[in-house]
Amino acid sequence: MNDPVKIDHCARVLHALAAPERLRIVQFLRDGARNVTQIAEMLQTQAVNVSHHMSVLRQAELVRSQKKGRFVLYSLEPGVLDSISGTEGINLNLGCCRLDLPSDELPDAN
Repeated sequence: MNDPVKIDHCARVLHALAAPERLRIVQFLRDGARNVTQIAEMLQTQAVNVSHHMSVLRQAELVRSQKKGRFVLYSLEPGVLDSISGTEGINLNLGCCRLDLPSDELPDAN
């Protein structure tokens, strides 16, 4: 069966964004590349937790990593963010659908 929506990919991406921490990471990365330490400080959690979240986001093809010296910088994959005029916040292009995130900070996961 020809599936233009690519259901498996869509399910993987939606699953990756199901955790509030990962939504906050995506929102944080919209301003540019960050390392695990910076992301951990923003989330107020341990780096090991961030590493797990980044692995999930990488597998879902939402973020990419690049080694810079002793750090790994994470950034959003090109095309993940859409800017649609007349909307506030950010628009995530998931390929199968779009997700609007408010410009205000997402609620704490705690």
